[in-house]
Formats: sequence, C-alpha cells, structure tokens
Amino acid sequence: MADGTSTPSQAPVPPPARGVYRSVNKSLPRALRPILALDDFEPAARRKLPRPLFGYVAGAAETNASLKDNRAVFQDWAFRPRYLIDVSRRTIGTTLFGREVRAPFGIAPMGISAMMAYRGDLVLARAARDAGIPMIMSGSSLIPLEEVVREAPESWFQAYLPGEPARIAGLVERVAKAGFKTLVLTVDTTTMGNRENNVRSGFSTPLKPTLRLAWDGAIRPRWLLDTMFRTLRRHGMPHFENSYATRGAPIIARNVERDFGARDHLNWSHLAQIRRQWSGKLVVKGILHGEDARRAHEEGADGVIVSNHGGRQLDGAISAFRALPEVKSAAGDMVVMMDGGIRRGSDVLKALAMGADFVFVGRPFLYAAAVGGEAGVRHGIDILSTEVDRNLALLGCLAPEEVGMHHLMRVGGTPPL
Repeated sequence: MADGTSTPSQAPVPPPARGVYRSVNKSLPRALRPILALDDFEPAARRKLPRPLFGYVAGAAETNASLKDNRAVFQDWAFRPRYLIDVSRRTIGTTLFGREVRAPFGIAPMGISAMMAYRGDLVLARAARDAGIPMIMSGSSLIPLEEVVREAPESWFQAYLPGEPARIAGLVERVAKAGFKTLVLTVDTTTMGNRENNVRSGFSTPLKPTLRLAWDGAIRPRWLLDTMFRTLRRHGMPHFENSYATRGAPIIARNVERDFGARDHLNWSHLAQIRRQWSGKLVVKGILHGEDARRAHEEGADGVIVSNHGGRQLDGAISAFRALPEVKSAAGDMVVMMDGGIRRGSDVLKALAMGADFVFVGRPFLYAAAVGGEAGVRHGIDILSTEVDRNLALLGCLAPEEVGMHHLMRVGGTPPL
C-alpha cells in the first residue's frame, strides 16, 4: 500500500538485491523472461494486441512531435556522479503527501486498460498496491471505480470533468463515497487532440463494429481468448463506467460519439467548485506553465502533475521535463510530479534532479499488463526499481531526495524554461 503498510494478503514485494546485475529469472513466466527493460514490453505487446488497440496506446497527436520529445529531452542532460561515498544504506523509498512509498515512481492513468489486459485496471492497481506505489485510475476506465478502490485502497482517481456543474458534483460525490483519498483533475482536454494515428489504425471510442475490427481481433487469438472472450463471458460488454456518477456508453457501439460532455468552457471556477466539495488531496494534471501552477496553488490544489498527456493532445507542446523548473519555482508548497517519456531508472533520477518530487510512468506498464497480466506489471516495477537503486548508488546518493541539479549537466538541446 502507498502508505508503506501492508496486510498479510497485501505483502509488499521484497526490495531488489543490490549490486547484482539482472539475469534471467527462472521463476518468471516464459513470456517475461526476455524482458530486461521497460522498452522490451512494447514489441511484445504489439505482437499480442489487435492493431487498433496497440495503435491507441502507442500513438499520439498529429506528427507525434511531443511524444518524440518526451523521450529525446532526457538525452540533453548527463549525470555528474560522485564516488567514494558509502551508499550501502541507500533506499529508493520516499514520501508523497506525507505517506511512505517504496519507490519514487507510480503508474499513470491510462484509459480502457481492461481492453488491453483482462481486468486491466485491477491488474495495475493490485501490482502497484503490492509494490507499495500509487496507481492512478483513469476516468476512461471500463471497470467500476468502486471495485478498484476496494482491492487497492491507496489508488488515486483521475477525472475528466463532465461539462455541467451538477454532473461534476455527482462524479466527485461518487469518488468520495467509494473511498478514494486523492482526486486527480486532468485539465488539458479542452477538446480532443487530433489523433490521426487512431484513425489510421482503425480505433475509435466507442469501437465501431466493422469487418476490419473483427479481422484485427481474429488474427490475435491470444488477446481474443485471454482478454475479450473472458471479459464478455464473465462480465458482459465493457462500458465506460466512470465518466459520470452513472454508467456510460459501451466500448463497442454503432454510435461512435463518446459520451463525454464538452469541456471547452471549463475554467478555474470549476476547480474551485471541486475544492469546496472534495476534502481529500486534490491534484491538477496537465500543467506546463508556471502561471497555471500558481493559479492551481491559489485555488487550493495540493499538487500538480506536469504533463503533456503523453503527446496525445496539443502536438508541439513542450515536454514535462522541459517545463519542470518553471513549474517547480511557481508551485509554492504544492507537491510537483511529472509524467511523460520515462523508460529507465536514469530518467526517473533526471526528473527528480530537475525538480520533480515524484514521477509517473504510463505506456510501459500497460504493455506489461497486456503481455503478462499482473506478473508482467510486477516485473516492470521490479525492473524500474532495480535501475533506480543501481543508478542512485552510482550517483553517490543515499535517497531520491538527495538528487538535485548539481548531479546534472546539459550536453545538448534547448535549456528548460
């Protein structure tokens, strides 16, 4: 659990062994044994998932410029390590909103996860719970939020706000009643990004039944049997369960208009409305500008997630890593988190050095769920934890909080804001 406690049924995963290079773990399922890094999950997921579903996860907006920069920006910075420092007592654990977590990273919100892996949101939540890190459940999920928080009580919920105040209030009331303690409000979806990749791959939400969609599923029999047929047989047709206080549209429907209300009129007054109603931790996700961070602080937010939505909204928007210094400077006493492009332990530590208090990782963990279910996500968490631990030692640091700008040097590209 994210507060560092556990019950007999939710025992945390033991920390990775130190000073030992990774070898093939014979106890892993065979499909996971070749996976040595988070990037290895992507080609494996491509082989299992139907083309429209893989395209939905992998793609971004227009030219994918922001998606590409999310990764490329990390190469502009190099480490300046220190040596002959006793790091034998190091830990990768940290605190987040006053709670102990066992690693400085968590699982980002990702929509329709239950189409990529059987009961995907529960798979991600359980693995995060057992590893002692937070998982953020997406508002575009297909499993009722009440089921997820029952199994993983320290999960966070991420909301795409409905367009009307009454519906906003209804959704917030439902999330609070379910028992979530942290609400994440995504603010960068004024309108949907121009996701041409989805069109090219045949993806839409809801999915429209076509011969092409049927064929794409038929030629991926492992996915068809493991995920789709199991879901239909045991739970019926998946619906968008958490857009409102009530159930939304089915995932497969002839009407492909998604039932999320227009959001182009939403403004800071709606955040103020939520702050008055919500007594738990309130996080604003999608911040890339210092002025927006200042305003979120004024409206009573407890934290922000610096993010360009994985490059899926405004193509050409700066990466979260580039925006971190300005947002951190403007954030006051808020917790500053980020997501976007993190694939290695070195990326985690560079983000912490740049000013993040914590980071979230998205696509690789969803690929891991698609490839190996809960065991796959646990394996991904272990990989990243081991890398953070090793690199922390090689930097000469005892804890994530010790990593700072003095450990970095810019070696290329444009400096951050």
